[in-house]
Amino acid sequence: MNNLLNVNTILFVVLGYSMSYIEFFGTVLTGFSVYLTARNRIASWPIGILGVILYGFLFYQIQLYSDLLEQGYYLVTGFWGWWLWAYGNKGGVLPISRNSRMANIVSSLIVLIGGFGLGWTMTNVHSLGIAPASFPYLDAITTVASFTANYLLVRRRIESWYLWIGVDVIGVWLYWVKGVPFLSLLYFAFLINAIWGYRRWKAEYEAL
Repeated sequence: MNNLLNVNTILFVVLGYSMSYIEFFGTVLTGFSVYLTARNRIASWPIGILGVILYGFLFYQIQLYSDLLEQGYYLVTGFWGWWLWAYGNKGGVLPISRNSRMANIVSSLIVLIGGFGLGWTMTNVHSLGIAPASFPYLDAITTVASFTANYLLVRRRIESWYLWIGVDVIGVWLYWVKGVPFLSLLYFAFLINAIWGYRRWKAEYEAL
């Protein structure tokens, strides 16, 4: 089992790229979870939890520590979202809703201030005796944006999709540069899915 969780344990090679078990199955599970989220399906949460666990092993081994921290957050909110979507409306299903203007301002400030604060921390992570972080500020800002987007997603707020679109645009480039092109292609699919998810949720909200 330990070997299967190692980024150097290869499942297959395609066009010269070696695909590890954890990248492949983490990507498949996460991609299916995101698809189900856009369709507003509660099953997205347990499937996403499995993908989160695999990605945690992956990001640690490729030194994207902000993303590793992000997976821990997703693990906790995965169980929370699973419960809240099913029972968060006085014991019934939580409906789709919108943020207030103040909530949008607070969310934006959290992303900017939290992102730069985490980025500064990650520039010094090598002092703990581990490899230096890659793209610490960019990685940190997308991490905090993802934290905020996932919180809004748990609350079934349409505005979560705005943040996911921004995160996905950056993710396409970042993971390509880091040499995990399959993950980069997944984020391109996430981008398309986020645009579709926004349109679908907006339509459902307006139909309420």
